[in-house]
Amino acid sequence: MSKTNFEFLDALSQIARDKGISVETLLDALANALVAAYKRRPDAAEEAVVTIDPESGEIRVYGQELDEDGNVVNEWDDTPDDFGRIAAQTAKQVILQRIREVERDMKYEEYAGREGDIVTGIVQQTDNRYTLLDLGKVEALLPQAEQVPFERYEHGTRLKAYIVEVRKTTKGPQIVVSRTHPGLVKRLFELEVPEISSGVVEIKAAAREPGHRTKIAVWSNDPNVDPVGACVGARGSRVRMVTNELRGERVDVVPFSDDPVEFIQNALAPARVREVRLDEETGTATVIVSDYQLSLAIGKEGQNARLAARLTGWRIDIKSESQLEEEESGYAGQEWAEGEWIENETGEMVWKPAEGGEAISATEWTHAADSAKDGAGAAKDGAGAAEDASPVRASGEDGAAVPPATGPAAAHEEAGA
Repeated sequence: MSKTNFEFLDALSQIARDKGISVETLLDALANALVAAYKRRPDAAEEAVVTIDPESGEIRVYGQELDEDGNVVNEWDDTPDDFGRIAAQTAKQVILQRIREVERDMKYEEYAGREGDIVTGIVQQTDNRYTLLDLGKVEALLPQAEQVPFERYEHGTRLKAYIVEVRKTTKGPQIVVSRTHPGLVKRLFELEVPEISSGVVEIKAAAREPGHRTKIAVWSNDPNVDPVGACVGARGSRVRMVTNELRGERVDVVPFSDDPVEFIQNALAPARVREVRLDEETGTATVIVSDYQLSLAIGKEGQNARLAARLTGWRIDIKSESQLEEEESGYAGQEWAEGEWIENETGEMVWKPAEGGEAISATEWTHAADSAKDGAGAAKDGAGAAEDASPVRASGEDGAAVPPATGPAAAHEEAGA
């Protein structure tokens, strides 16, 4: 082995060790590049193969003659006299290019399939469109759509984020992360709660309004382990760590239940629920609470009810005991006529009775309803007793109930009179 070849192989081995690439991969890339360099010569054979001896570093070029099926029928040594110079010029360029390709592939393989994991990065750059996080070997992209409103990311700040997508590009992997995804809360609890990472406690559902409030429903596979207590920790230490990472976002931990009634009651905490009525067909749950619990159950701007609905998968309609009593006493024992509001050819909304007949406009309905009320009041004063007109119900697309003696049926009779 010549001194030049020895130095070449030694340098190649050193590069392979430093970059984590096999020597065989580099030699194969170099051989392919040398074939291309050889074929640029005017006297080159149409087909050729380059061999590099991994022991001695000797480079040889063999010209080939192929038959119609691509089989080699003739082969000869066609190594040019100055091919060592060509090899030296090509080696550096090819090896550097191959190293970049392999490094890109290795970075991609490291993060490919990691969607749903949590990563910690350092804020490098931020603008109106996105924020860049340095993850060490690669950078992650935090788009504005995945950022929590009013959350500020200062340069050099350490930040945890949730991987939502890993893309393969010519410049390496592009990792898209999120700070708003509900999965971020789940992963943070896995980091803080050993019972979750071990599988004893499970997070069954999560609902989040980023920057404001999150609700998670937890379940224990061990009857001796309290799932809520495990997530909250001693004096709230575990949930406090999650809240701090979310920069003050409130986190409610509630017990999960297979019974939808119990689950809805738990989801509306801290409000105390008196009764839950389920409508399986519409997927609606009517929740009855005490009058003083109504605002707590609904929450600020409906937030508590909204998160509970997302957590349970039910549409939740919250009513106080007074509201329910008023509705039931007002319409109890009454019969309802059927009909609907429709749009006529002029674009005006009119009431169409289900039993047929002429449709009436909203104006006619209101006028007739007022007349019916006045007539009912006069009759009551004259007779000294309350006699209500027969009630009707407007059962349209919105299912809204129409009070007795003021409904479309009464209005229709008045309009026809």
